[in-house]
Amino acid sequence: MEKEQFYYDNKIVKLFLIATIAWGIIGMAVGLMVAFLFNFPNYMEGISWLSFGRLRPLHTNAVIFAFVGNGFFVGMYYSMQRLLKTRMFSDTLSKIHFWGWQLIIVAAAITLPLGLTSSKEYAELEWPIDIAITLVWVVMGINMIGTILKRRQRHIYVAIWFYLATFVTIAVLHIFNNLELPVSAFKSYSIYAGVQDALVQWWYGHNAVAFFLTTPILGLMYYFVPKAANRPVYSYRLSIVHFWSLIFIYIWAGPHHLLYTALPEWAQNLGTVFSVMLIFPSWGGMINGLLTLRGAWDKVRESAILKFFVVAITGYGMSTFEGPMLSFKNLNAIGHYTDWIVAHVHIGTLAWNGFMISGMLYWLATKIWKTELYSQKLANTHFWIGTLGILFYAIPLYVAGFTQASMWKQFNPDGTLVYGNFLETVTQILPMYAMRAFGGTLYLIGFILLSYNIYKTAKKGATVEDELVEAAPLKKITNARMAGEGWHSWLERRTILFTLLTTLAIAVGGAVEIIPLLMVDSNIPKITSIKPYTPLELEGRDIYIREGCNNCHSQMIRPFRSEVERYGEYSKAGEYVYDFPFLWGSRRTGPDVHRLGGKYNDNWHFNHMLDPRSTSPGSIMPRYPWLYTNNLNTSNTQGKMEAMVKLGVPYTQSEVDKGLFLLRNQAEAIEKNLRQDPEYVKNYGDSNMQEKEIVALIAYLQRLGTDIKKGETAQN
Repeated sequence: MEKEQFYYDNKIVKLFLIATIAWGIIGMAVGLMVAFLFNFPNYMEGISWLSFGRLRPLHTNAVIFAFVGNGFFVGMYYSMQRLLKTRMFSDTLSKIHFWGWQLIIVAAAITLPLGLTSSKEYAELEWPIDIAITLVWVVMGINMIGTILKRRQRHIYVAIWFYLATFVTIAVLHIFNNLELPVSAFKSYSIYAGVQDALVQWWYGHNAVAFFLTTPILGLMYYFVPKAANRPVYSYRLSIVHFWSLIFIYIWAGPHHLLYTALPEWAQNLGTVFSVMLIFPSWGGMINGLLTLRGAWDKVRESAILKFFVVAITGYGMSTFEGPMLSFKNLNAIGHYTDWIVAHVHIGTLAWNGFMISGMLYWLATKIWKTELYSQKLANTHFWIGTLGILFYAIPLYVAGFTQASMWKQFNPDGTLVYGNFLETVTQILPMYAMRAFGGTLYLIGFILLSYNIYKTAKKGATVEDELVEAAPLKKITNARMAGEGWHSWLERRTILFTLLTTLAIAVGGAVEIIPLLMVDSNIPKITSIKPYTPLELEGRDIYIREGCNNCHSQMIRPFRSEVERYGEYSKAGEYVYDFPFLWGSRRTGPDVHRLGGKYNDNWHFNHMLDPRSTSPGSIMPRYPWLYTNNLNTSNTQGKMEAMVKLGVPYTQSEVDKGLFLLRNQAEAIEKNLRQDPEYVKNYGDSNMQEKEIVALIAYLQRLGTDIKKGETAQN
C-alpha cells in the first residue's frame, strides 16, 4: 500500500516543554517560600501579597495546573501524533491552547496574591478566569478528538484512553464545582452553601487529583515507560481493567475527605466504600507499569530516566495504598487535619507527578533536539538529590502528623486536656517543619539541574519543528465487529462511543452522591436559631476568605470527646446554610474557629491580628498590619446582600436597603468596645478605626458559632 508523507508538529511540544520547566521552578520556589514561613513567619512581614494565606493557593495552583498541566500537554501532543500517525488536528488550536493556558496561569499568579479568590481548594480562581479555563479546555478537547478522528491508526492506544478520560472528567468537574454568582469583576459566591458546597467541592477536589494528577500521568506512563525501556506494556487486558474500573470508582470517593463532619452519614459511608475499592485498579496500574520493566533491570541501573520512572510508579503505588487506608474512619480520625495528609499528598506530587514528568522531559529532550542527553551523570545526580528531597520532605511530616493527632487527643486523669493550649502542639513540630523545608530545597535544586541539563542538550542539538514521517492511509473504519475481534478492540475504533461511555462511567457516581443532597431537604435538618450574617459580618467573612485564613483554620468540630472539650459543641449541618462558600478547611495549623465567637473580647482579636505573639507567645501566625490601614470597601455591600438574596438568604428588602447603615452601627459598637482598653486609646484613640478592615474581620470572628447553644439539636 502506498504511504502518505506528513509532518509531526514538534514546535508545540517544545513550547509546552519549556513552559513545564519554567513553571516547575516557579511553582516549587513558591512552595519553598511557603515552607520557610512555618519557621520564620515574619520574614516577609508586612507584604500582604506574600502572606501565607495568599501564597499557599498560588503554590498549589502553580504546581498542579502550571507544572503538571503543562507536563501533561507536552506528553499528550508528542505521543498522540505518533500513536495516531497524524499531525494534530489544527496547528491554530494547538497555539490557542498553549498561549491561552499560559495566560490563565499568569492571571492566577496575579490574582491569587492580590487575595482575589473563591477559597475553594484547587479551584480558587475567580469567575472570569474560570470561564477562560473552560474555553481553553474546550479548544484542547476539539483538537484532541479531531486528531483521533483523522488518524491513520485503526485502534486507539491505552494512553489515549486516559487522555480522553482526563478531558471529559475535568470539564464536568470544573463546570459544576465553579457554578457561581458574580457580584463584581473579581468577586463571586458559590451557588452551593455549607454541606452541599462541601460535598461538591470535595467531589471536585478529590477528582481533580484523580483526573488531573493521576489519569493523564497514567497515560504518559503507558506511552513513555515502554518507549524508554524499549519493551511492550506488560498486559493489555490489565490495561483495560485498570482504565474502566479506575474511572468508574474514582469519582465516588470524594466524601472520604469529609468523614466525621456534618456531611450526612450515608454520603460518608458511600465515599469510604468506593475509596477502599480504589486500591485494586490503582495497584493494577502500578503492577502494569513496573512489570513493563521486567527483564530491563540492567537498563534501570544504567538509565537515570528509568530510575525516575521506577520511583514515580512506586510513589503512585504508595499514595494509592495510603489514600484508601485513610478512608477507614479509625485512621481518618487520626490523620485528618494533620500534616500526615500533607505528607501523603506530596508523595503523590513529588514522586509520582514530579519524577514521571522529569523522566519524560529527559527522554523527550533527546528526541526534540535530535541528540544525546548532555549529561547522564547530571541526570543521575538530579535523581538522587530529588529522592533524598522527597524523603526529607515526607518523613518529618508523617512524624508531625502522628505527633499532632496524639497531642490533640490526650487527657489528664481528671478529664482535662493534657495540651489544652493548641499552640503547644504547633511548637512541638517546628523541627519537622525545618526538615521539610530542607527536603523541599533539595528537590528544587534537583529540578534546577534538570533545567540546566536540558538547556545544554538543546544547545548542542538541532530542533526539527516539522518532523517528516510517512504512514499508510487508514481505510474507512467499519462499525461492525470483525470476526474474532474482542469487544474492547471494536470499541477502540468507535471514538465517539468510547468518549460517551467514558462520560457515563464518570457521571454515575457524582450524580448518585450529589443530586440527593441538593434535592432532598431532609439531608440538612434546619436549625431555627441560625440567622444570616449582618452586612459587616459578611464583609468580614470576605476579608477572611481574601487572606486565606481557611488554609490554617478549620470551621468543623468533629464529634470527638477531645474536640468538644477543646473547642465546644460539635458542628451541625444546619449551621452552614448561609455559608457561600463553605469554609470547613482541610488542615489545622491553628485551632478550629467554629466556636470562636465570644471566647475572647474584641481587643484580643485586635491585638492578635496585629501581632499574634502579643497574645499567643510562640505563635507562627503572620502579622496582618494592612488590616489596620486599609479602609473597608463598602461600595458593593448592597450588591453582595442582593446576591445572597438570589442564593436564598432571607434578607428583607429593608435590611438590604439599610445595609450600610447597619454596617456602620455595628462597626461603631466594636470600636466603642475597643476603647475599653487604655492601650488602644493611647495608640489608636485618634484613628477612625471603625472604617478599617480589621473591625469587619472582628465582627465575623465574634459571630462564629454563636447561633446555637451547647446541646441544641436541629429542628425540621
